Amino acid sequence: MKKNKALVVEGGAMRGIFASGVLDAFMEDDFHPYDLAIGVSAGASNLLGYLANQPKRSYRVITQLATDKRFFNPSRFLRGGNLLDVKWLVEESMRLYPLDQHRLFGKTALIAATTNIETGQADYYHVNEDNVSHVIEATSALPVAYKETPCFSGGCYTDGGVADSIPVREAYRRGARDITVILSHPLSYQMKPAKHPWLIQKLFARQPQIAGAMLKRSDNYNASLDFIRNPPQDATIRVIAPPENFSVKRLTMRKPTLDEGYQMGLKAGMLHIHRRRDLNGSHEEDCHFCL
Repeated sequence: MKKNKALVVEGGAMRGIFASGVLDAFMEDDFHPYDLAIGVSAGASNLLGYLANQPKRSYRVITQLATDKRFFNPSRFLRGGNLLDVKWLVEESMRLYPLDQHRLFGKTALIAATTNIETGQADYYHVNEDNVSHVIEATSALPVAYKETPCFSGGCYTDGGVADSIPVREAYRRGARDITVILSHPLSYQMKPAKHPWLIQKLFARQPQIAGAMLKRSDNYNASLDFIRNPPQDATIRVIAPPENFSVKRLTMRKPTLDEGYQMGLKAGMLHIHRRRDLNGSHEEDCHFCL
């Protein structure tokens, strides 16, 4: 029986530079084996460039646009505005680096995770020509840092990572049994519980479901990691993760650091392809949790 293949890409704001390198390595080798792709936040944005087969698009979005003060502006935030202007970033990236929509919406279905502010649960949108800008804004709408609340299709949303940072279980639920996950943290990472629950409840007093989702986020995140490490017997899960010395943080703006993270992604992507092609003597059919 054919195993449907899925690619899952975690977000992480500027940490997405690692995934952009991995996906550029995939494109360089014309490696497009997936039936389904699911992304969150920066992961969804990275998938746009990959599925449209536009190398370096995501790299440029991160290193040229996401470092621009029109996107990241602490002084604007102190005056009551956005720390991160997600709408500007989405619109500017579409203007400067227009997508090959025929290729983008071809054989691989693209899903993006958002967090519904009314329920605190993840809503998964099939990205298409009509909703792509809305969905990418919604999945990337970091709470507090982005003060707007994207609303479309009858709902209002915040960053997909609040409810489902690594939607590997959703890929499985949709029938994928051969799943590749690109993480934005090294394999040793475990998310710690929120340090100040009272502050989260205060910040989101008008959105109690989001407060609840934020407080449960570490549990959900670590449950996804556990699913990856201990997959069902009928599933193969392959992981591409940054090395332990990956130094890019959520809001790293220093280009040399970003370039180093990108090169790590390129190297990891090429190594993954080599392993998939059995160049190192691995045997895919016997592999459940593969690096």
